[in-house]
Amino acid sequence: MDPLLIVWISMFVVLILIELLTLGLTTIWFAGGALIAMIANVFGANNIVQWVLFFLASIVLLVATRPFAVRFLNKDRVSTNADSLIGQLGIVDQEIDNLKAMGNIMIHGQDWTARSVTSDLVIEKGKTVVIRSIEGVKLIVEEQKAEPKIESKAVQKAE
Repeated sequence: MDPLLIVWISMFVVLILIELLTLGLTTIWFAGGALIAMIANVFGANNIVQWVLFFLASIVLLVATRPFAVRFLNKDRVSTNADSLIGQLGIVDQEIDNLKAMGNIMIHGQDWTARSVTSDLVIEKGKTVVIRSIEGVKLIVEEQKAEPKIESKAVQKAE
């Protein structure tokens, strides 16, 4: 038996097992590439052709079928209202200090637990923050940078 055939069979089995354990749609494409290379080996293709087929088939499978598979598998995913909070502004209700595991913000009349994007930064009560992400039931925020005030020419002339 060709040693490279053993490699393809082993890769195929290992990659399928990893996919079954993780269900992350990460290794299934390479398992398909290993299957194509295994078939090429059985039909007598040389080693270089087998490796090229492995990589090409893996990439084509990944690019061509992953978007469809992700859409199909995520069709029952329910978006929550919390997802709409990302990018919104909130007011710090309780000082945000990641080291002390404390902090709350008020957004749309609701109180949320919040943590800073940077762990060593303390955000004071009353500051405006931008919600960057959500981790569990905590909003991950960063302080909104003050935009410079630009006076119009009409105002400048009046002075």
